[in-house]
Amino acid sequence: MESLQDIWKVVLAQLARQLTPVAIKTWLEDCIPIELDLSGCTLVLRTSGELKKTVLSTRFAPMISKVLCDMFFLDDFEVLVLNEREQIPKPAEPKTNDRYTFENFIVGSSNKFAHAAAVSVAENPGKHYNPLFIYGNSGLGKTHLLKAIWHAVEEQFPEMKIVFTKGDDFMNEMVESIKGGTAAEFRLRYRNVGLFLVDDIQFIAGKQSTQVEFFHTFNSIHEQGNQIVITSDRPPIEMSLLDDRLRTRFEGGLMADIGVPDLETRIAIIRNKANYLEVNLNDEAVNLIASKIKTDIRKLEGVNNKISAFMSIQDRPLTIMEINKIIDDFIKPEIITTELIIRETAKYFQLRPEDLRSENRSKNHAIARQIAMYEMQIIKKMSLQDIEKELGRNHTTALSSIRKINKLIVSDKDLARAIQDIESNIKNSVG
Repeated sequence: MESLQDIWKVVLAQLARQLTPVAIKTWLEDCIPIELDLSGCTLVLRTSGELKKTVLSTRFAPMISKVLCDMFFLDDFEVLVLNEREQIPKPAEPKTNDRYTFENFIVGSSNKFAHAAAVSVAENPGKHYNPLFIYGNSGLGKTHLLKAIWHAVEEQFPEMKIVFTKGDDFMNEMVESIKGGTAAEFRLRYRNVGLFLVDDIQFIAGKQSTQVEFFHTFNSIHEQGNQIVITSDRPPIEMSLLDDRLRTRFEGGLMADIGVPDLETRIAIIRNKANYLEVNLNDEAVNLIASKIKTDIRKLEGVNNKISAFMSIQDRPLTIMEINKIIDDFIKPEIITTELIIRETAKYFQLRPEDLRSENRSKNHAIARQIAMYEMQIIKKMSLQDIEKELGRNHTTALSSIRKINKLIVSDKDLARAIQDIESNIKNSVG
């Protein structure tokens, strides 16, 4: 299921379970999907006439959004409906996700200080703690706090210009602006902002020209009295390749670390995510997950996502043994290598490991390659950049492949069983 039309057919099939045949025929049957943007979480539909557009936008768009969120394991999806005369609007500044708010952030002893600092900044941007530098290991909630600030400021100061970027995206955009002769536009976009949010700043360390550009961007925003918030997986002093001028700027504000959540916080996070996914987990299951996964909130959420997917496939609650097997997928990354994942995935499809790194785009090669990318992220929690290096693919290909498998694992039982078999083979290979 690769085309937009295929995806739309699945959406209609899901809606058919909730709506009458008359409603489907009247409002949805002649609706045409014209664009799907997974990175921007947007689906654009075209329909005939203003009345249908109004009804689809008000009555059916929320239902379509929920189906797409379930398919792609996302928290929000915008459905834009156009009539037959309207053109697709130009993209605007990205919007944050309503799920990433302070209300949805579980506060514990490990993140209490960082949370309080983030709230203070959101209430008075540019007045306190500028810059705010939040650091801690991957998967502990730094990005959630960053987007919660974005969400709160956007609500309180709707006229304020907000820019959110990641360290590697800033670098890539800068390079492209130089190549395309648009450096002036790039600087205008980044330097004239009221709130500048930068996630994973560690990626610019060692990139000299990017650090110079970021230094001037930082100074321009800071000198105007505007707010800067930065996250990293480590404090500035531990970034050996970070420019000294930047290190001084980062350390000149408030440094707030996020540590590993305690047992009570982990239990609260699991329950919060389970409620959001409408997954019924009893106390035994919650305590089992919380006791075995201790250092990564993303793994806690990943377990919940996978339990939800398997419950959907099998249409029944999972046993404690089955949940324990799912947990094991997330706590064995240290002894499972990427080469093992590639080898066992290729072997399952009667291919060689080098076939997954080749340019062959046959269906068999493609699905094996996509599953290998999925397993690298699920089992080893690898970044998209690292997956790209392993299989010689670009960032967009890795992202779309993982999202595709995440979606298909819910609707395609044969694929779900194949993934279970491959994971079993991987785990058996390491004992």
